[in-house]
Amino acid sequence: MTDYDVIIVGGGPGGYVAAIRASQLGLKTAVVEKENMGGICLNWGCIPTKALLRTSEINHLLHSLDDYGLKAEKISFDFKKIIERSRSVANQLASGVRHLMKKNKINVIDGTAQIKGRQGSEIQILINETQSIKSKNVILATGARARQLPGLEADGKLVWTYREALTPEKMPSSLLVVGSGAIGIEFASFYRLMGADVTVIEVQDQILPVEDKEISAFARKSFEKQGIKVHTKSTVKELKKNKDSVTATLEIEGKLQELTVDRVILAVGIIGNTENLGLEKTKAKVEKGHIITNEWCATEEPGLYAIGDVAGGPWLAHKASHEGILCVEKIKGLKTAHPMKKTNIPGCTYSYPQIASVGLTEEAAKAIGKHDLKVGRFPYLANGKAIAMGEPEGLVKTIFDAKTGELLGAHMVGAEVTELIQGFCLAKTLEATEQEIIDTIFPHPTLSEMMHESVLDAFGRAIHF
Repeated sequence: MTDYDVIIVGGGPGGYVAAIRASQLGLKTAVVEKENMGGICLNWGCIPTKALLRTSEINHLLHSLDDYGLKAEKISFDFKKIIERSRSVANQLASGVRHLMKKNKINVIDGTAQIKGRQGSEIQILINETQSIKSKNVILATGARARQLPGLEADGKLVWTYREALTPEKMPSSLLVVGSGAIGIEFASFYRLMGADVTVIEVQDQILPVEDKEISAFARKSFEKQGIKVHTKSTVKELKKNKDSVTATLEIEGKLQELTVDRVILAVGIIGNTENLGLEKTKAKVEKGHIITNEWCATEEPGLYAIGDVAGGPWLAHKASHEGILCVEKIKGLKTAHPMKKTNIPGCTYSYPQIASVGLTEEAAKAIGKHDLKVGRFPYLANGKAIAMGEPEGLVKTIFDAKTGELLGAHMVGAEVTELIQGFCLAKTLEATEQEIIDTIFPHPTLSEMMHESVLDAFGRAIHF
């Protein structure tokens, strides 16, 4: 039996960050990982997709050189090298996580972990069904996997999940993307900018369903302008697999129609990896595919915690990392530890154009019923830096409580908004009022000025619009 202060099951952005913080606090720590350190995010999600999206943005620029007074002939790409670069970036960072584990003297155990039971105040963990280790504190950070739809299951060849979409053998000429959340839209954007004919199907009445309706509508117009076909309030009734193509039966606005494409990408959400963990031997509860936890990430089983995707949405790497830190700091008993406010978690979609947000949408703020709202907007078309960059398409929107000046939500679409959103996140964390944001000096000429102008507009003080 090997004793630890903390055992973490899963080496993704929640697990490895929790492990490093635990080590920093002097806790003897072990991480059990059955596949790759860095988890889905680093190996099969956040990082490799951004490498692909960067390539597609460059490809878009190369085909828009005339707008900048430049000229190039015979522009082409090597699709195999594009995929290889994406994998190389992921592998480099995965290696870096392994180094961090060694640097922080964290024991990494390769294999599977299952709760065996309790031994007094300690939880016993069975590794690879043979070795036992124990600790008073166990953190489950097992992540999630792609959700499958009955009758529309992925086969890895013609019907893809995100994994196959990241490593195709050849560039498809046409694609059907089922689902328009961040994952679906990012893949739709990548393949469209690389030249594929792309159709997006969404069952809800807007794409990017968690985003503000106005921002979603703006993004949709931009995607359609690029040639992406978007159908909302629509479903896939059947997928017929041919030799090297798929014929989909779609229900669009109540009418059935067929569409034949090279490949289908399923992006209809994720489900937590709660199976085979031995949870049935504990008091922990699983509901709707995720482990139930309190504000400190604790389950109803003493000493058992869950963080990240396996503990429910929002399914974001930075949420998992933050949970890992606050969970470990609570275990250590630090007085600085405090629960996370989910309304302060930003969401980002790295498509072209990018979408980013934090806090309440205008619809959600109205639905609460207690706020007198002030809403500000500022278009990219009125920003000097955006025009100079050749990126005049976008919008910054801010929502405030008129009486208190509280920033309730910020929503953005356009170039580099995934970088800009951090400013509004900081404002929300510091509980800044509109006056404090207005009093902040923003540099000129920058895209960030639009954030300032949007706040000014909300309170009737717009200068440049």
